Amino acid sequence: MDLFGGHHTFFDYWVALIGDGLTLIVAAVIGRLLWPLGRSEPRGAPADPLDFAAATRVAENIVSAEAADPLLRPESRSRLLSHGSRTGRSVLLLHGYTHAPDQYDELAEEFFARGYNVWVPRAPHHGTVDRRAHHQVEAGELTTYAAESLTVAAGLGDEVGVVGISGGGVLAAWLAQVRGDVVRRVLLLSPFFGPDPRQAPAFAVKPLILLYGRRILPDRVTARGYSLSAVAQYLAIARGLPRRPRRTGLLTAAVAISPLDGVVDRRAAVTVPARIAEANAIPLRVCELPESLGVRHDVLDLAALGTDGSDLRRRYVELYEGESQPTSGLARTAGASE
Repeated sequence: MDLFGGHHTFFDYWVALIGDGLTLIVAAVIGRLLWPLGRSEPRGAPADPLDFAAATRVAENIVSAEAADPLLRPESRSRLLSHGSRTGRSVLLLHGYTHAPDQYDELAEEFFARGYNVWVPRAPHHGTVDRRAHHQVEAGELTTYAAESLTVAAGLGDEVGVVGISGGGVLAAWLAQVRGDVVRRVLLLSPFFGPDPRQAPAFAVKPLILLYGRRILPDRVTARGYSLSAVAQYLAIARGLPRRPRRTGLLTAAVAISPLDGVVDRRAAVTVPARIAEANAIPLRVCELPESLGVRHDVLDLAALGTDGSDLRRRYVELYEGESQPTSGLARTAGASE
């Protein structure tokens, strides 16, 4: 699996659009000189905390509104898994770009079975009957959605953490900085801090964010249905994460990634959360899935693996909770440093 689909790469789309590969270099230089995209401290005003009743009411209202919306696919609605009262632990699950809350169905049940209250909200413009609606997503909408979702999850349990996959992993890392007063655990699954260098070299990312993310150039849609403008929104959030993260109250941090992932920059998938972990004086646990499983970017797409899939889902919860040794022997886990 690759980011752009088929045999196309990021360069193919630029050449098709502009007609001259040298223009990419020119765009990179112009972007660097005229439109700085320096890193900045993530900002987000802490919301007033919710008690269990209020958090449940907000979540149930969202679920009800989505059930009544004919423009949403039924299988793509937000999910609340509640034990009926505030629990010691709650978790927020953030799905990936082009996906919806059903991406987490099995993992949500795994957390719930272990006593967690679980909130799985639908991202803006996702899960709709119009499969192209997610092309319109904006970075500000995504960060607002993540922050509001965390407020709900925090009302459901005494200790709250976040799991995010792909673009949702970027939002989970953002929350670990913006709401470090609340987030205690974070698990990033195939986090999309940058594209696989074979698809888009590092110097091309900034022009991508500038020209597509700010919609200066007309959007391009890849063979996989990925909007470059939408992808750039996640990249803009990732780029805004500080290179020197602040110390917060984070207790555990972990990453799970496949060596077959052709979508994300696998080095960045480790180094970015490693900086967050280091700032909090905790180890980053990195779980590399066995290549023999054949799992690629979507490390939650485990239904075809049978028992191995169930073991991996249990392993993800163990990583989230800070367990260093796998119980199944399926995946290699190691500490990581920058």
